[in-house]
Amino acid sequence: MASGIDKAGEGRLTHAPADHPPVARPKIGVLLANLGTPDGYDYWSMRRYLSEFLSDKRVIDYPAWKWQPLLQTVILAKRPFTSGANYKLIWNTEANESPLMTITKAQTAAVAAALKDRHGDALMVDFCMRYGNPSTQSKVRAMVQAGCEKIVFFPLYPHYAGATSATANDQFFRALMAETRQPAARVVPEYFENPLYIEALAQSVERAWAAAEVKPDLLVASYHGMPQRYLRQGDPYHCQCQKTTRLLRERLGWGKEMIHTSFQSVFGPEEWLRPYTVEHVAELAKAGKKRIAVIAPAFSADCIETLEEINGEIREAFLHAGGEDFTYIPCLNDDSAHVAALVSVIEDNLAGWIGR
Repeated sequence: MASGIDKAGEGRLTHAPADHPPVARPKIGVLLANLGTPDGYDYWSMRRYLSEFLSDKRVIDYPAWKWQPLLQTVILAKRPFTSGANYKLIWNTEANESPLMTITKAQTAAVAAALKDRHGDALMVDFCMRYGNPSTQSKVRAMVQAGCEKIVFFPLYPHYAGATSATANDQFFRALMAETRQPAARVVPEYFENPLYIEALAQSVERAWAAAEVKPDLLVASYHGMPQRYLRQGDPYHCQCQKTTRLLRERLGWGKEMIHTSFQSVFGPEEWLRPYTVEHVAELAKAGKKRIAVIAPAFSADCIETLEEINGEIREAFLHAGGEDFTYIPCLNDDSAHVAALVSVIEDNLAGWIGR
């Protein structure tokens, strides 16, 4: 109980005048953040979402005078139709939302339950999206209004990249700028080396291998790509992805030939990190690797890039090139081992703010 707030918890300061605004009981906020999702797969929902996403300087860093006319006239005239059609293929029609939204809600609920078991009502756990809804600003505002004097902000990206972690943090800081009484804030860094995260990945691979009637010839770890230029500018993402593959391989006790690293979701005319997954799996099929499994360690939740791109486009490329059996290993989502890893990372970042 904070000093000066009455025991009844009514939000009244014990020595304040009667007309003093209500004061919420102090809490600590834990705000999970993911990339985002359109509100629907119709043209205008897709256009709003893609315009916000592709206007982010962390994602596309071309000068606005050059990029925005192309984006607003050419790209956004066509891409909402194709992207909307892809979203429709994977849409959660029962909840009328994207799988990313459904999974992020489930992750948040599981994390909140685990933290409540440890800390009672001292924490307020919620989630936001960098693009689309619920917005980062709306959730920061809700936490401040609920009495959160401290917030741990957790971008759900195991690896750091300017186009993911950094832009999520940027938006969080912008939200703080709008608050009269800013809470103390901590930003959770990348967690790809966390042993519980690697363990959760390894367990998902072991389950897939155990369920296969005929074991895959190898595993492809497909990470979201980025322009090679970003690597040369100092972004550590590529190196962190390579290390994740190595840590996973070591945990599984496999040889180097059993796990390949590749990159997907290439966009625009620049050279991106190689090898490209869609090309690499076709090359594997042509080289006689007829059975492969693919995992996406850079994604904390299944989304358009995994459910449609990997399990659709990339699968088709492999089978068209002569492959026979393609296994997609789902993201960790709200798997109990993944939730345990996320809770461990959160508690590390709560150190000094709350007892374990």
